Amino acid sequence: MLVWSLFYISDYALTLKCARLYAAQQTIRFEGSYELTPYFQRDIDSLRVVSPRFLFALLLTLGMLGFLWLLNKQSSAPFLWQFILGCLICVQLAVHTRHLRSLFLFRSINSTNFVQGRIEYARSLSLRMSSWECFGFSGFFLVLFAFTRSWFILGGVVQCFAVGINTPQAREQISDKARRTYSIPGANLKHRIRRI
Repeated sequence: MLVWSLFYISDYALTLKCARLYAAQQTIRFEGSYELTPYFQRDIDSLRVVSPRFLFALLLTLGMLGFLWLLNKQSSAPFLWQFILGCLICVQLAVHTRHLRSLFLFRSINSTNFVQGRIEYARSLSLRMSSWECFGFSGFFLVLFAFTRSWFILGGVVQCFAVGINTPQAREQISDKARRTYSIPGANLKHRIRRI
C-alpha cells in the first residue's frame, strides 16, 4: 500500500509540475484542460497543490486496499491481492512514463531551441493517444505475463487495457466499428448480433 501511495502522490505532483511547464510555453497546445481525467481537471487547471479531491481519492483507495488486504489475510486465494496490486501499480508505471516524457519535453521547450514552431492537439487526439499508450502497456505486460505467469503482471494487463478502453473516444471508435461491421449494405437498418 505504501508503494502505491507514493506512486499516486507522485502522479499528482508530476502532473502539477508538467502543467506549470506546459503553461509557460506556447509551442504545444492542447484543446481543453491539460489534465485528461475530468475528476482532477479543475484542480490541475488552477495548479492547486493541496487538492481535497485528490486527498479524498487517496484516502478512499487506501481504505479499500486496507479492506482487501484484511480479506486477503483470511482468504485461501492470495493471488487476488497480487492481482489488485498489479492493477494499481502497473498502471501507475504507464502513467509515470507519460509524465517523465512530458517533463523532458516541456523542459526542453522552455529552456532550449530544440523544439520550434507550434502544434495544437484536438482533445479527441489527446485522449486517443492516451488510450493507445495504455493498450501498448497492456500488450507489454501481457508479454511479461506469458513468461512470468505473475498475477501481479496480469493485473497490469487488465488495468491498462481497461483504462485504454474507458476513454470516450475508444468507446466511440469501438461502437462505430461495430455499427459498420454489423450493418446491411444499402439498408438504413443496423442489426445487433446477440450472443447466446
